[in-house]
Amino acid sequence: EVRVMRMGCSWGPSSARSVTDASPACCLGVANAINNMTTAVKPEAYKAAGKVGLEEEGPQEHRIRITLTSKNVKNLEKVCADLIKGAKDKKLKVKGPVRMPTKVLRITTRKGASGQGTDTFDKFEMRIHKRLIDLQSPAEVVKQITSISIEPGVEVEVTIQDL
Repeated sequence: EVRVMRMGCSWGPSSARSVTDASPACCLGVANAINNMTTAVKPEAYKAAGKVGLEEEGPQEHRIRITLTSKNVKNLEKVCADLIKGAKDKKLKVKGPVRMPTKVLRITTRKGASGQGTDTFDKFEMRIHKRLIDLQSPAEVVKQITSISIEPGVEVEVTIQDL
């Protein structure tokens, strides 16, 4: 069973809000979403379905993939470093950050409105950077790790898969 959630700050660096204003809301959203997903699957459901391999004495291990996307590399790398530092402090298995290829979105448009004169163009581009972090841990520990401050403009997507 795979569960996916998306979250992120909806304002950019030019907004009137500061990072400290954004941090509690973003962190609370991550923690609440993970809490809702971990309580959705009950051990009784596995036993009723006849699935084997569920241990009751220890917490259930999950494979967690955290996908971070942003237009600002500096903010993205800071969030990645904070997540990895928190995971390593809890002595979890961490893989990443895996740097995915940067998407470059380009728009070329004519400067002049009329067809008269020389052809002059404006070129605009937006770069979207993406990082993947894989963790293997119980979901309760992930709640503690993801309680870091998320920089504005960084979108976080958490995918939890049972092992």
